Amino acid sequence: MEAKTLMQRLPGLALSLLVALGALGLHSLLPGQFGVSVGAVLLAVVLGLLVGNLSPMPAALAPGIRFAYGALLRLAIVLLGASLSLQSIAAVGVKALSMVVLLMLLALGLAHFVGRLLGVPGKLATLLGVGAAVCGNTAISATAPAIGASDRDLSVAIGTNTLFGTIAVFLYPLLGRALGFDDAVFGTWAGSAVNDTSQVVATGFAYSESAGQIATTVKLTRNALMAFVIVGMAFVHRTEETRQLPFWVMLRQSIPAFVLGFLALALLNSLGAIDWLSAQTHRAIDEDLKAAAKFLTVVALAGVGLMTKFSTMRQTGFKPVLLGFLTAAAVSLTSLLLIHLWGPAEVGS
Repeated sequence: MEAKTLMQRLPGLALSLLVALGALGLHSLLPGQFGVSVGAVLLAVVLGLLVGNLSPMPAALAPGIRFAYGALLRLAIVLLGASLSLQSIAAVGVKALSMVVLLMLLALGLAHFVGRLLGVPGKLATLLGVGAAVCGNTAISATAPAIGASDRDLSVAIGTNTLFGTIAVFLYPLLGRALGFDDAVFGTWAGSAVNDTSQVVATGFAYSESAGQIATTVKLTRNALMAFVIVGMAFVHRTEETRQLPFWVMLRQSIPAFVLGFLALALLNSLGAIDWLSAQTHRAIDEDLKAAAKFLTVVALAGVGLMTKFSTMRQTGFKPVLLGFLTAAAVSLTSLLLIHLWGPAEVGS
């Protein structure tokens, strides 16, 4: 990185870091289950929203903030690959994997179809569908550059996804207990239908430890498929220029480097390379990488909050929010239907 570019990015990056540290500090003060439910990532977005909207944001901060929710988030996604493996995906069984794939196709297809009826721009509809299909704000932020979405579309999608994901954290356990779901059913439902990984973990463990373990395992399956969804959406939204290219050339250009890095680390983890490195260094390398990914994600989403303007949300209108609600509701209800027909995930079976 050139010295001039670094100096341009430092102010906004420093602000994103300060907001992230503030969110982590505040999160450490939250009591028990409330702290688990809220999550540091959500606090980072909220604090970023407050800082970015309560006072005018100097233009000099923009390059660093964009770097935070761009490059840093991509690096966090790469590091997340170290916590995934082919074995963990297989652990949820064929039924759960099939359920996840069907729900992802439903979310993406419904978001595009209903979005067209409502007049929601195609790239914004894609981001809303990806958020419901894969892993919430992380997937939205990762998909946005791959499809050439604007900052405005990114902000609206993040805000809408955060709204419904937060509601799910508190609503799902209440509904699960009212309907008498056992741990396997509830864990499969939360893991397949709630958006962000942090929200899935919070929702599952709020119900029971067993439900939390099942929800997390099912969610990892969705995360593992994120790379393929991003590549698919990049293909769908390719430009007129790339349409003239041969298929394999276009496909190669549609695969972001961070997606390849994510898959490479997941493969290394599957082959036992990360465990071997941990033994050689006498450190839990997978835990170190997971902690680094978590911290970078908090910094990145603090940047997202800083760049999200309430004025933009107001200008967008009700339609994207309605689309987000319809997509989330359809995924949730279809998940329950599939669990009823096929049974819940059988982790470790």
